[in-house]
Amino acid sequence: MAIQRSHNIWVPYVTLLLAFMLSALPMIEWLQWGWPKWVLVVFIYWVIALPHKFGMGWALILGLLMDLLQGSHLGVNALAMVVVTFFATLMYRRFRMYRAWQQSFMIFLLVAVNQCISYWVQGIGSNASIGLWFLLPAPVSGFLWLWLVVVLRGIRRAFKVA
Repeated sequence: MAIQRSHNIWVPYVTLLLAFMLSALPMIEWLQWGWPKWVLVVFIYWVIALPHKFGMGWALILGLLMDLLQGSHLGVNALAMVVVTFFATLMYRRFRMYRAWQQSFMIFLLVAVNQCISYWVQGIGSNASIGLWFLLPAPVSGFLWLWLVVVLRGIRRAFKVA
């Protein structure tokens, strides 16, 4: 029996590029606090959908690119994305069995872990206190997941990405 190979492996990369573009949109400062973590959420989808193709190496690369995009200290987003990807890879089979609202809650937790690591590492050298506002992207990304998983699953099935 012949193995059918997918020639549409470019699809996840295009979606990640679009996520980078959404992350780089200029906006007012108060809106930035609640802006979802597009790259992280889209990457978590691909880690869960295709764990054999996306893992911690890609998380490191995407995290470094996010550091360059945001102008933050090199390695802050990379560390946070690697930790979140580790947890996502660890539980991807279980994650697939969850209902949509349970998946949304898990995305909320993963983005909250990402935010906590990022702000903890960034805050080591400073004494600035912003309260818990840095966690606002977590519930926004959790609600975004409900819509995003439908769109990305449709794209994955339309292009037969495996």
